Amino acid sequence: MNKTKIAQSLTAIVLGSVLASATAMADTSVTQDAKSAANTTGQKIDSSMKSASGYMGDSAITAKVKSALVGNDAVNSNDISVETNQGVVTLSGFVANQSQAEKAVASARTVKGVKSVSDKLHVKETNNTSVKTYASDAAITIEVKAKFLADNSVPSRMIKVETTDGIVQLSGEVENAAQITRAESVAKAVDGVKSVKNDLTSGQ
Repeated sequence: MNKTKIAQSLTAIVLGSVLASATAMADTSVTQDAKSAANTTGQKIDSSMKSASGYMGDSAITAKVKSALVGNDAVNSNDISVETNQGVVTLSGFVANQSQAEKAVASARTVKGVKSVSDKLHVKETNNTSVKTYASDAAITIEVKAKFLADNSVPSRMIKVETTDGIVQLSGEVENAAQITRAESVAKAVDGVKSVKNDLTSGQ
């Protein structure tokens, strides 16, 4: 009988230990799962907060740039749109002349938080533009296109050329940065060209 009781006691002790170990392991697993879930949730919240913070920052920069343009008497900001993405400000729309475009860009650059300014502004055509000016602009556009066709380094079919008051605007998408630089250089060399606004982009 004593041996039987001893065996039963030992069995009970072993079973108790096994159960205790299993419970401890289960508790540890649950705790780890809870910590993992908490970490994941925390990361998502942090990411969302950073995204919201960046959006708020861009919105604030846009508002400040608009205010700066309105406060600049040398710029008519009525037809200028402002967009900001991660601190990069894009100005688009129309201005009366190239000087206003340059002043608008300069004003935007003075705003705190602005990393860079992308100038997508266009000079507005006016009824006062003379027939001679139109003819001159048309001739410049034709000449620039002809130069592009004659230059093997420039993909002329991929480039749109517009000329306003002697200012040539290049737009479209080319293969690489070297073609963008070359196209601008060729356009600048044409007689009558005052300046070149290079809005070309590359696939690389």
